[in-house]
Amino acid sequence: MPENSIKTSTAKIPQDAGEEIRRLAHNLSNALEVILQASYLLQISNLDDNAKKWAVMVDQGSQQAAEINRQLREFIRSRSA
Repeated sequence: MPENSIKTSTAKIPQDAGEEIRRLAHNLSNALEVILQASYLLQISNLDDNAKKWAVMVDQGSQQAAEINRQLREFIRSRSA
């Protein structure tokens, strides 16, 4: 299926599938929150310059993942049966 067809599709997600996907997205949110909090604590700790760069990369990646998860949850919410 072409990537853009997902964005333009208005087909409803079956209720049981929507519930399972929401459960998984919720669990992913919880795991990402742990990573984001740990990343924040790393960034405010006394790290050398090289370690700070790695901590920033972890923070940026986890924030991006959290945003993708938010978009996924919105997509599911808008198309749930």
